[in-house]
Amino acid sequence: MALCDDTLFCNFPKCRAKLTGFAWVTACSHAFCDQHGSGEFSRSPAICPACSSALSGKLDIVRTELSPSEDYKAMVLAGLRPETVLDICARALAFWNYQGHQERLFQEYSLSRVEGQLKQMEKVLSQQTQTRELELNAMRGEIASLKRVMEEYKRKYSEVSERLMERNRQYQKLQGLYDSLRLRNMVVGEREGGGGGGGGGAGSSMMRSYPTEHPPGLQQRPITPQPSPRGLRMAGAGEGDPIFFSLEPEGPRNFFQFSSPTAPKDRRSIMPKK
Repeated sequence: MALCDDTLFCNFPKCRAKLTGFAWVTACSHAFCDQHGSGEFSRSPAICPACSSALSGKLDIVRTELSPSEDYKAMVLAGLRPETVLDICARALAFWNYQGHQERLFQEYSLSRVEGQLKQMEKVLSQQTQTRELELNAMRGEIASLKRVMEEYKRKYSEVSERLMERNRQYQKLQGLYDSLRLRNMVVGEREGGGGGGGGGAGSSMMRSYPTEHPPGLQQRPITPQPSPRGLRMAGAGEGDPIFFSLEPEGPRNFFQFSSPTAPKDRRSIMPKK
């Protein structure tokens, strides 16, 4: 603090307010605002809040006006010897020098504290920057691996898409073949149904075209009525399964009836003679 600077600060540790109006000054060269001075020095014994010095003397604590009137200035040192006036002025200037020194020390302490905090913050920031850089590099590597995985999935997807398209083409081809075969079977079935009806008509017309009279010279033979053919349905067959017809009078025979003819009882009659 320069000598020309007429500003004093309260020396109370948690105040540091500019002193205006009235102030409390101590013999240990400390100054306090009116609020903290009244509160601290009202107890007995009084102790300086700045340096913890005991202030037991009558004039160790003085409440003074920082901006005295002109009448006070004219009369406060009136009648005093010059050396007394110079001694008072020297002590007052020493008080200001001490306050300036204290203020400089406080500012240096505040500056060193702030510099320490700044260095600590720079260190923390550097550590955080390194950590973020490592995380960023890890994320970049992860992004690169994910891109490779994505490319692999894209390749597999394209292969699967091509296979699916090929299967779809094969399915469409098989579906077309199936439709064409079904349509052909339907047409063949309709033709067979129509042809069977036409064949019956032709057979009846042919039967009607035969002459009813016998040609001359031929003797008419008696016609023996023949039994109509009997149908034979296979075992386990349904209604729509084919039926086999037999022209034998006794009707259709089963598998065991079609066996070889029975041998004669007397085999010696058919054996060749020696």
